[in-house]
Amino acid sequence: MTATKPQILLCGEVFWAHKEIAELGKTYEILPLTTPDRAAFLKACAPGGAYSGVTAIYRHGCSASKIGNFDKEIVEGLPASVKWMAHHGAGYDDVDIAACTAKGIQVAHTPSAVDDATATVAMYLIIGALRQFFNAEKCARAGTFKNGTTPAHDPELKTLGIVGMGGIGRALAKRALAFDMKIIYHNRNPVDPKLLSAFPKDSVTYVATLEELLKVSDVVSLHLPLNSKTENFFSKRQFDQMKDGSVLVNTARGGVVDEKALLEALDSGKLYSAGLDVFPDEPNINPLLTANPRLTLLPHMGTETEESRLKMENTVIENLKSGLEKGVLINQVWEQK
Repeated sequence: MTATKPQILLCGEVFWAHKEIAELGKTYEILPLTTPDRAAFLKACAPGGAYSGVTAIYRHGCSASKIGNFDKEIVEGLPASVKWMAHHGAGYDDVDIAACTAKGIQVAHTPSAVDDATATVAMYLIIGALRQFFNAEKCARAGTFKNGTTPAHDPELKTLGIVGMGGIGRALAKRALAFDMKIIYHNRNPVDPKLLSAFPKDSVTYVATLEELLKVSDVVSLHLPLNSKTENFFSKRQFDQMKDGSVLVNTARGGVVDEKALLEALDSGKLYSAGLDVFPDEPNINPLLTANPRLTLLPHMGTETEESRLKMENTVIENLKSGLEKGVLINQVWEQK
């Protein structure tokens, strides 16, 4: 009698790690997401359904177009056999972690895989916002050459305040030091010195309070997750504490910034500019932002590289293997630790 392979539900697609997913398929039965909508998916998860025996889930954001986010309804509707979920992405605000925990499902994400690509985008936004390259390119494409541009600002010797000194924050600090920027950061606690051992001595300084960081930073870059505690976390109070004529960069999640307060800070001149890769109502972007010539905007391009996507997919696969074979995830979300 042939033993049945444990089942992994592929909620989404694998675009780059074809060899790795094929290798995984030698040990596990990989089920594609074939249900066309949420109702059909929940039915397939019910006893006797096509997904009723699934043990682990590879979760990609592209599955939301069929079944929506992994909210409480979806999580509670998953079969009791599901014990592991690996989410393709560093941010996982579209997965109800509390519901997963209550159901006994351990969840992983892909933090380190996105560090370099996202930090590069953040550095691009810093340079673009300070130098006002968007407006300059607009003039060049319109055939007016420099007409309509004014002298902007150099990144050199500016103070960069990093809010959230995780992997992306540290990767950004590394890039910013190459532009002779002064680096300060704020976390709830100072970073383990071992994680900063590769940096030149005294090149990165911890600041105990966010207010202190905001008061002295020429550029503030946000690197924190979106959850109930951080939604609209950066609001009027924080903008008021920033230096006049400073710059805000956000590559985290659009929802961590109060967009109304951001627009007011731009209109008042409190902000010289901003660089944004994320927005609260994606894929929609507030027309007041797109119309502002002082802003550098990107459509959530943080991890849009072949190399990063391959690393992310491989991280998902390795977490699934670790959960299924060792009973522990490599990159379990912090809420479950």
